[in-house]
Amino acid sequence: MSSTAAPDAPARPRSSSPLSRLTRIPFGAQVIAGLVLGVVLGLVARSFGGVDADGAPVNWLVTTLDTVGSTFVTLLLALVPPLVLLAVITSIANLRHVVGAARLAGQTLLWFAITAAVSVAIGLTIGLLTDPGTRSGASASSASYDGRTGSWLDFLTGIVPSNWLGLGASTSTQVAGDSVTSLAVTSTTSLKFNVLQLIVIAIAVGVAALKTGEKAEPFLAFARSALAVVQTVLWWVIRLAPLGTVGLLGTAVATYGWDALSPLGVFVVDVYVGLALVLFVLYPVLLKAHGLGVRRFFAGAWPAISLAFVSRSSVGTMPVTERVTERNLGVPRAYTSFAVPLGATTKMDGCAAIYPAIAAIFVAGFFGVPLDWTDYLLIAFVSVVGSAATAGLTGATVMLTLTLSTLGLPLAGVGLLLAIDPILDMGRTAVNVAGQALVPTIVAKREGILDRERYDGRTVPTFLSEGEERAAEARAAQGTDDALVGAGSNGSPAARA
Repeated sequence: MSSTAAPDAPARPRSSSPLSRLTRIPFGAQVIAGLVLGVVLGLVARSFGGVDADGAPVNWLVTTLDTVGSTFVTLLLALVPPLVLLAVITSIANLRHVVGAARLAGQTLLWFAITAAVSVAIGLTIGLLTDPGTRSGASASSASYDGRTGSWLDFLTGIVPSNWLGLGASTSTQVAGDSVTSLAVTSTTSLKFNVLQLIVIAIAVGVAALKTGEKAEPFLAFARSALAVVQTVLWWVIRLAPLGTVGLLGTAVATYGWDALSPLGVFVVDVYVGLALVLFVLYPVLLKAHGLGVRRFFAGAWPAISLAFVSRSSVGTMPVTERVTERNLGVPRAYTSFAVPLGATTKMDGCAAIYPAIAAIFVAGFFGVPLDWTDYLLIAFVSVVGSAATAGLTGATVMLTLTLSTLGLPLAGVGLLLAIDPILDMGRTAVNVAGQALVPTIVAKREGILDRERYDGRTVPTFLSEGEERAAEARAAQGTDDALVGAGSNGSPAARA
């Protein structure tokens, strides 16, 4: 009885569907494509009319872009409260296994202050060299402001939670109609959360869980499990970042034009030159001084920096910042989940250092108020410490009002800059987020806890979820095994295909 060997089963062809091919494109390349497409669609939408004098869209393309972009940011913001709460609680529990946890916190705050001090020095230098206030073409009639004013007490009032989730509610009322009988009153109530309060609550709960001991282990296990679930949902949202980028940048291009920039052209150039010096000179110098590759840092942090630029929200970008700092830059999760949320509220080299320094000099020059060296020192002090004082609030405008009121400069000057604030905010937020990833990376390197293999790209590099990362490693190992088997039986490429 003879037997014949069964023929080898044919290898299953790899999927070549459009979705499969799309997922193989590097995430950074997808974001860049979103940036380019957003600019193109924004220019097209602007050629159709863009927005009216009140900022309302006048064509379907602007409306679509605005809806796509705002929806993406809303999804990210919805995930911030559970992410911050669970991440900080679990990081407190994990920090008990990290030697020198208190030293890590101190080093983080120290480097926050160091980079802020150098950034404000850059801003002051640029402002003094160019004197943007006296070279402005803006009208004094636009110099009015009746909004929120920053205060040194904001930190104390902002750090105390009003409820255990740090939530607040605001109601806006709109009245429409041209007569008493046709009036329509619409009230909208929205919930907002205070990230600083969330951090305080999470730290208190995390420390309490450690003090409770063994009885708190089920709670900590639940927090870790819930965090894993939230991170999975977060990954689904993050995968939409290229699409969100199209909407956000397209809306910005369609909305703002040179007409708003031209009267304050010198000021705008000053701010962006200062931001560029911080991002592309100061940060690379610090990286080189610590023996870290500059290109690798920007490659790893790029998804967060680019999203910050188009979304104009450090808090909305925070989930992405935390992920790239851990996955791409090699900072331990236990430290990242503490440092990045803290940085999102207090580490603002763009909004709280460069911008208020140049803006204060601009307002003083515009209104003809002389400044002396003590005023410049005060600007530096407010810029370094003020970001912590206003940590419970949001927006560079609040920080600017704190600076102006401390110096005794007219708050009406804030109104001059409101028209161009969204354009400036794109660059400011990108620098903020870059700094929020930079400082944990530097501190981790100084403390010897940085994963250099991951930072240098010698592991599976990417912006993958945990499951996808494990699958990629498995595919890489399987590919090696298949190649070895193929070479043992038939070394031809056709046999290995």
